[in-house]
Amino acid sequence: GAMSVDSITDLSDNTSELLEALQLSHPHELDPRRCLGKNKMLSLNPITWQVPRIVDRCCKHIETHGLRTVGIFRVGSSKKRVQQLREEFDQGLDVFLDEHQSVHDVAALLKEFLRDMPDSLIPRELYAAFLSTASMEGPAQLAALQLLLFLLPPCHSDTLHRLLRFLSEVARHAESSWGPQGQEIPGNKMTVSNLATIFGPNILQKEKPGEKDPGAMTFEDSTAIILVLQRLIEHYQTLFMVSPEMQCDVLRRLFQTDPDVIDYLLRRK
Repeated sequence: GAMSVDSITDLSDNTSELLEALQLSHPHELDPRRCLGKNKMLSLNPITWQVPRIVDRCCKHIETHGLRTVGIFRVGSSKKRVQQLREEFDQGLDVFLDEHQSVHDVAALLKEFLRDMPDSLIPRELYAAFLSTASMEGPAQLAALQLLLFLLPPCHSDTLHRLLRFLSEVARHAESSWGPQGQEIPGNKMTVSNLATIFGPNILQKEKPGEKDPGAMTFEDSTAIILVLQRLIEHYQTLFMVSPEMQCDVLRRLFQTDPDVIDYLLRRK
């Protein structure tokens, strides 16, 4: 459902996969008035965040109503209400989550969605590669994680970034604080470690749901999953930031392989 820019017609016979991966676009092209009365082709590079509506709305609801809820993601929910919300989203209805919905129901819905995706948020073919970073330390570990994140399909990358930003915000409210009148404001008790323990198995999956007994996961794998997700939550801002040096490397490669793309980008600027 993402809006797209115009197709690069002069590249239609020799599509640049690198350009597709970069999703190079300008925000002003989001203006829907540009599309009125025109029959436009889908382009190589969607320019809006490709995040499922259910994920974004669940995150926003908890950010608005549940950051101080003790035990968020651990306290039980109403299976009936969660199922009803799930069916409404599945039917394509414009589901509006407000203060009347239980934070715990919305939290359970988010976990269910991530758990039951046909392909896990981090694709299964990258499962072993992500887990291998658990044995690394410091800058080497972060560098490896960043390169792996660059391999994610756009929808997976955008959704993971949204989720990690949300989990980081939840963890920021884990500890109790003090109000202006000296009153204690309880924290939600959900540290980065707790969140990684809960969400790790939903994001990093070796087998499809139902294919194998979840209890068969080795202790080593389980520990590695938690550690990897901890690092992703703690460093998501820098991990998703493409350095100027890498951008220059990409542009140099484009100049050698697809000079007409460089010409297109310069004309757009």
